[in-house]
Amino acid sequence: MAVLQLKNADGYLYFDEENCRQEGRARAAAYQSAHPFPHIVIDDFLDKDMLRGIHAQYPSTENQRFFDRDQERFKFQFGPGADLSGRTRNILAELNSQAFLGFLEEMTGIKGLISDPYFNGGGLHLTRRGGHLGVHADFNVHGDMQVERRLNLLVYLNEDWDDAYNGKLELWDTEMKGCEVSVAPLLGRAVVFSTTLDSYHGHPDPLACPPERDRRSIATYYYTAFPDGVNSVPQRTTVFQARPGSSDRTDWRVKVDHLIGDWVPPRLQKYARKLNRFA
Repeated sequence: MAVLQLKNADGYLYFDEENCRQEGRARAAAYQSAHPFPHIVIDDFLDKDMLRGIHAQYPSTENQRFFDRDQERFKFQFGPGADLSGRTRNILAELNSQAFLGFLEEMTGIKGLISDPYFNGGGLHLTRRGGHLGVHADFNVHGDMQVERRLNLLVYLNEDWDDAYNGKLELWDTEMKGCEVSVAPLLGRAVVFSTTLDSYHGHPDPLACPPERDRRSIATYYYTAFPDGVNSVPQRTTVFQARPGSSDRTDWRVKVDHLIGDWVPPRLQKYARKLNRFA
């Protein structure tokens, strides 16, 4: 039986808030005491047959753009603007619902969570054979809503995923000395973790799955308002980190962009960033 139960109202599936809050409270201590930063891995999170249906109805990748650079390669993202199935739209909406926010608030202790109707960076993810996502810390400010990113949710859709395929989610310590947690992306498994400027994570080893396979997941992100306004914190885009002893490449353009934002006078930042883009 799935951890979170979905009720049916004329074909629309929805979470029950009482069930969500109860399950969140039951996992609060484990989540909040986890290392290297607050997180939890939950098996059988949602009904597997329903998730198999989402997997089977993924949008086509034909003629779709994907990330293809040193830090992230062969990764596709599909938000609500893509050709998503009705059931996929249903579940994405419920992962943004008041009931589900109740689950997250009880488990994490973070109150006033805000879901993202824009699905900025979220929705459905798909990574092809040979693809990877370097170890990184996520952007911290939602560009449209001007709120602070606090939580990531990943729900995996991969049946019979062999360890030899790679693709495990890695959680690294805040000093980037080593991977402390490794999570296989198995069907029905969910991971929730707190996002800060040093909550480093990724699946950095190129996928070695068969050519007909790929790595699929649902991703949704959650935010809170800034008590003192958005200008009270430094704004960061996604920051990739090089693993010690690896061939990972440092994203110097992003690092320089952050230095410009922190130290260059505002009236000169536009010109400094333009020079950085062409460096």
